[in-house]
Amino acid sequence: MARRKKKFKPLFKVFVFLIILGTILCFIYPKLNNKSSKSSSSSKSSKTMKKEDDKPKVYKAKVIMAGDGLLHGYVYRDAATNGSYNFSHQLEYVKDLIKDYDIKYWNQETIFGGKERGYSGYPRFNSPSEFGDNMIDIGFNMVSLANNHSMDQGEKGVLNSVAYWKEKNNIVWNGQSDSEEDRLGHIYGEVNGIKYAMLSYTMHTNGLPVPSGKPYLVNVYNKDKVKADIEAVRPNVDVLFVAMHWGEEYTHKPNSNQRETAKYLSELGVDVIIGAHPHVIQPIEKEENTIVYYSLGNFISNQGDENKRVGLLGTLDITKTVDKGETKIEISNVGGELHYTYYTSAHSNYKVVPFSNSNIGKYLSNYKNIFEKYKNITTGGNEEFIITPAYE
Repeated sequence: MARRKKKFKPLFKVFVFLIILGTILCFIYPKLNNKSSKSSSSSKSSKTMKKEDDKPKVYKAKVIMAGDGLLHGYVYRDAATNGSYNFSHQLEYVKDLIKDYDIKYWNQETIFGGKERGYSGYPRFNSPSEFGDNMIDIGFNMVSLANNHSMDQGEKGVLNSVAYWKEKNNIVWNGQSDSEEDRLGHIYGEVNGIKYAMLSYTMHTNGLPVPSGKPYLVNVYNKDKVKADIEAVRPNVDVLFVAMHWGEEYTHKPNSNQRETAKYLSELGVDVIIGAHPHVIQPIEKEENTIVYYSLGNFISNQGDENKRVGLLGTLDITKTVDKGETKIEISNVGGELHYTYYTSAHSNYKVVPFSNSNIGKYLSNYKNIFEKYKNITTGGNEEFIITPAYE
């Protein structure tokens, strides 16, 4: 009898094929799945990044502005030490106040004309440059140099001053120069993604002539020159400051020339005007979109009357918003901090004391009444401007 052929061999072949196919699929599927997962993750990441890119970018900077560094003989002699000068004790209460600000301005009223020329006070000033060192040490980083005392030490004094400032790093300054090519060479700064510039002009130089052919030595105000400067600078920055030495001394009211000039600068696109020369506080106002501090008064001096010893540290915030390629600049929290310059009857122990400092009562017994008086002068009753309260 013939034997029957076994039928399991084809089934075995099918079984082996299925095992091999399963093994291959097990090996390939995780990779395909991982690739798909990565593609999905990449797609989600791309969408997230796109959403992040669509969000407006916001940049902020805080600004504080001091008035006149008016270094009478008594002021710098009070700082004399071991053949040099140290003004740190005069500025100690200001140091802590300004530390949280980004842009920190002051007006250097008296020239650093060089030690070899001999230091002097009123009427032809020449001041120790150590004052500049100490102001920079406590954080100030923007300074105006054009004023009515710029020519007090002649051309050589201006050149000495410019040489001093050229040695300082990361300081924005303007108003004096040693050449036309460099006149706008130190005016730009940038902080927290906000680009800014500061220009400085004076209405006169106390009758002392700027040498013929060298107008770059001091920026004396001229409408055409100012217009050309602003048109050159404005496109490069987010915020433009202009320091103006203008007005009448010892009056709290801006005159018609100041107001006309403020209007003209506003039309040219200036954001903030910082005024000096009256040596007393004048109001903060708005001229269209321009913030105008008509006068911050003295920062430090030996001038004795109360209204010359109360000054203003102007303050404001800058917000830059970039949204879909468009940039918007907002200036807010405009106001300031009142301060008092103290010194003894023997003209010693000079100190700039903010009214918000807990020590103010030690230096000025009736400080609360004086504070209210100068707060009203500063704001003109406009509650939009914020003045830091006096210490309680």
